[in-house]
Amino acid sequence: MTANTTPIFTLTPQTACVAIATANANRDGTGTIGTVLTAGAAGTRITRINIKATVTTTAGTVRLYIYTGATYFLWREILVTAITASATVAAFEHITELLGERAVVIPTGYSIRASTEKAENFNIIIEGGDY
Repeated sequence: MTANTTPIFTLTPQTACVAIATANANRDGTGTIGTVLTAGAAGTRITRINIKATVTTTAGTVRLYIYTGATYFLWREILVTAITASATVAAFEHITELLGERAVVIPTGYSIRASTEKAENFNIIIEGGDY
């Protein structure tokens, strides 16, 4: 069996964003879930995830799912800390770098979805590139 021995690189940069705010305590893909990124025609490589609160937060969780087009798979749970945002205190932020072999490649037809456990406002930004 032959394998592809030539490395390929992404062709088109991809930055995708969604704002989520509806409380959803489920971990099974039910309830209100926002679509962050949909894979390109030849797949998409994900290299960074940025979760940024736009309000004061309480302890909770933001969940990321990989959706195959038929099934939700819980991919990551990011613990949110309680922060009282103000002019001198930045709101909650979490950045995950997925560089090198940690990068995640999702095939065409797949997407990344997000939900928040608490009814608090978050911007979810995913960076990468389409093949």
